[in-house]
Amino acid sequence: MNILVLGGTRFFGKKLVELCLENNHDVTILTRGQSGNPFGAQVQQLSVDRNDVEALTKALATTTWDIVYDNICYSPNEAQKIAQILQNKTKKLVFTSTLSTYEADGKMKSETDFNPYDYEIRMGDRDDFTYGEGKRQAEAVLFKEATFPVVAVRFPIVLGEHDYTRRLHFHVERILNGQPISMPNIEAKMSYITDDEAAAFLYFAGTAPIEGPYNATATGTISLQALLALIEQETGKQAKVSLIGGDETSQSPYGIPTHWYMSNAKAEAAGFKFSHLNDWLPSLVTTLVKQLQ
Repeated sequence: MNILVLGGTRFFGKKLVELCLENNHDVTILTRGQSGNPFGAQVQQLSVDRNDVEALTKALATTTWDIVYDNICYSPNEAQKIAQILQNKTKKLVFTSTLSTYEADGKMKSETDFNPYDYEIRMGDRDDFTYGEGKRQAEAVLFKEATFPVVAVRFPIVLGEHDYTRRLHFHVERILNGQPISMPNIEAKMSYITDDEAAAFLYFAGTAPIEGPYNATATGTISLQALLALIEQETGKQAKVSLIGGDETSQSPYGIPTHWYMSNAKAEAAGFKFSHLNDWLPSLVTTLVKQLQ
């Protein structure tokens, strides 16, 4: 198959490209070129700023695709442009969405908790919205305006050794260094997925006969307290946790007021088998502690 990946040079986007190559597909990556091209001649590379509509239209003018993956769409304007440009050019679009399309209200989230098909669209750029609202608007535009099948993959926090956001690294480093971590609710439970499994589900979403929104998360949840306990056990050091205040540098990127996690039942019913959080989170913590000690 002929596959286009927008944003495929780091973290789970890179893993997705590797998976496509392993399965002998022809892959083109479209990036601004700032993260280089880790694949060399194995892929075609288009160096384009997706917000330069003229350049993007020109770059995609002469090719058709079996699947397009868009990992770097954050606004309704970006969604509308890509839907217009890809008209009659792709058989399917897989859009990377997020748990942040759901309110953090303490209840487990299923796909019906946010319905993009009847969501009121407000056009705008990335800076006009919060991250979650930008993704909600992008989903709404794609599902209403695209002339081809769309899958929106809603990920929770994606974890991995090579996570450039270094959010899990943050907690390990601060515990190792005896620095305080502040968060509003240490008992709040969250969903997570590995970069490998995120890539595997994106590949599945592109190749399986599915469309619409799908949650993609490892089975199980873990509280922030239990996550810190894993790190404490591995480091032999105690976390210094503050539930109020704290300066900006001490605030946990996982700090949430209440539980925020999702069901993967719909995706499993479609044929994808997820890992359990307990299968890999302790070993990932072990790996990060060894790296950062």
